[in-house]
Amino acid sequence: MTTSLPAPAFADPASADRLERTAAALAAHGFAVEILGTVADARERLKDLIPEGASVFTGASETLRLSGIDDDINAGGRYRAVKPRLLAMDRATEADDIRRLRSVPDVVLGSVAAVTESGSLVAASGSGSQLPAYAGGAARAIWIVGSQKIVPDLDTALRRVQEHAFPLESARSQAVYGYPSAINRMLILNAEYEPERGTVLLLREAIGF
Repeated sequence: MTTSLPAPAFADPASADRLERTAAALAAHGFAVEILGTVADARERLKDLIPEGASVFTGASETLRLSGIDDDINAGGRYRAVKPRLLAMDRATEADDIRRLRSVPDVVLGSVAAVTESGSLVAASGSGSQLPAYAGGAARAIWIVGSQKIVPDLDTALRRVQEHAFPLESARSQAVYGYPSAINRMLILNAEYEPERGTVLLLREAIGF
């Protein structure tokens, strides 16, 4: 007879102790970390973290969309938003310029699918468009992460991607674009090579997938 482990509650906000433990682990790995109450707090904090006039690329993220942060960056006029420029470019004749613009902005802003209590970030993507900037192309990277994305370890992080985040994202993609998503690329950030290049805003509340 075999018994199966209970499924993790991937949508439930983490406890205060787990938040603090995760923040300490991320900080020990070179990330700048702040624990904030709500996404509204993160929205305000970004005004201090991102200099006016900086070139900012927003990775595809339900956290950014639902919070209004995506609109703040791409329609607010405070920054040199990369995404509107990309959408206006010809993908057939300007493919190289598109690739460069989204790979090396001043700031890349997004979220991740999971963060471990040992201090690793896990991002999954269908196109991979945001991953070069996340990995090191951008001068600064900022991730806004709901506390429901905190998991004990990397194995559980991968389970969260496959069993929770991916089905939700695929359903969203089907509804919006008419085709499902895919986990074509995955990036694991175990530490920040340049101290405090990467900033993680950990939220006490749950938001996003």
